[in-house]
Amino acid sequence: MAVDGGDWKEDKLKETLSRIVTYETSLMGGPPFDEYTFFFHFGSFREAGGGGMEHANSTAIGVGSGDGAAGVAAHEFFHAWNVKRIRPKSLEPVDYTREQWTRSLWFAEGVTSTYGSYALVRTGIWSRTQFYGDLAAQFAELDARPARLWQSVEEASLDAWLEKYDGYRSPDESISYYNKGQILGVLLDLLIRDATSNRASLDDVLRRMNVEFAKQNRTYDDSVDIRAIAQKVAGRSFEDFFRRYVSGTDEIPYDTFLALAGLRLKPETRAVADLGFRPGRGSGSSLSVSDVGPGSSAETAGVREGDEVLEIDGSSSWRDVFRNLRERAPGETVRLRLRRDGEEREVSYVLGSRAERNYQIEELPNPSEKQLQIREGLLKGSTN
Repeated sequence: MAVDGGDWKEDKLKETLSRIVTYETSLMGGPPFDEYTFFFHFGSFREAGGGGMEHANSTAIGVGSGDGAAGVAAHEFFHAWNVKRIRPKSLEPVDYTREQWTRSLWFAEGVTSTYGSYALVRTGIWSRTQFYGDLAAQFAELDARPARLWQSVEEASLDAWLEKYDGYRSPDESISYYNKGQILGVLLDLLIRDATSNRASLDDVLRRMNVEFAKQNRTYDDSVDIRAIAQKVAGRSFEDFFRRYVSGTDEIPYDTFLALAGLRLKPETRAVADLGFRPGRGSGSSLSVSDVGPGSSAETAGVREGDEVLEIDGSSSWRDVFRNLRERAPGETVRLRLRRDGEEREVSYVLGSRAERNYQIEELPNPSEKQLQIREGLLKGSTN
């Protein structure tokens, strides 16, 4: 590994990477490279999770500190198989001069996120409670986007080229193929384990695709081949699942799927602080104001669409800003430093309130033997 930046502990980072690399390499039957390098930059990043870019035998990762490296590293390393070698036809041949339209990013990125979370819980980096919490947060993220009712995850993949436009990222305009894809990966895993009494899993789908496509230098036909391989592994049809949840926009009955593993969903609604506008991407490291709420305290205070947000409560570290905002209560006062038409100004106003729906995943107290086997198989990566 090559590291640039400050806040990290060498021994801890090495141990974390060792667990991830050992698990994912074993899962996929060995490394598809002779050598692999992690390039880390630890510093100030607007998005709390940071990000990474996969390559055939390396990854470049930027996060705030070493503590945030595990999740990104687990995702990016799994790309060494899924997307760098297990590749959809729609992304070949690579052409950097134009958009390349693909329906498969829910699998290439979303299911890679499924395996990022699997790697963390199956190696003990996460507890099962953390895994449940992450999956529940994915459910809440999808449910908070009204666009889920009209945009399928395949359509979100096709629209990836619109992501740089702030308006597109609005919950009313789009869903994330990372988010819904991660959910679908777990749900498909549960269905395969249920159909085979936990004798097979999504792991077998990825390994089979690695053998039949990557190792044969073949590309797969987007969702068509994914479904075909999953059906071979499970010995049952997944036409309904793919029609309703991959190419369709049916609401996902989370509890129906979770029950297969002796789990249930506990919904909860709470009032959280609301800025009164949606932050978008500004120039440089700043944020811009989008979608100011009509009649909101922000609008009354003079915040306008297109304003550049330089500071919130004296801080320009957006990771700190959004973390602190989650800890603020409706009715507290917020102070913004804005720039409009080259002139700076400060405004203060009272934070509004909005209802946020969250979930918790709980284990059923008396699961059947099959439910328990599926649950432990999911968490430990095991089959019967």
